[in-house]
Amino acid sequence: MVSPITQVTPSQAAEQPTAARQPAPQPKAQPAPTDTVTLSSAAALRQELTETAAQTAKEAAQGDIQAKHLLAREAAAKQGGL
Repeated sequence: MVSPITQVTPSQAAEQPTAARQPAPQPKAQPAPTDTVTLSSAAALRQELTETAAQTAKEAAQGDIQAKHLLAREAAAKQGGL
């Protein structure tokens, strides 16, 4: 003989809180890593020696102290004939 169902128990999925049903948050985008290049003193000197006058003037106009000093020395040498 078959007896009728008189009591229903909820399943475990129905008992979980609503926060557990929400989708996982998307991970935040990480900024791309940047590379840093450091010149050796010899490479930096070579770069300064092969720099054109226009590059030196541009750097001096942008506030480069070394370029300003170089332009001042060159101007003094022209005036003094050195």
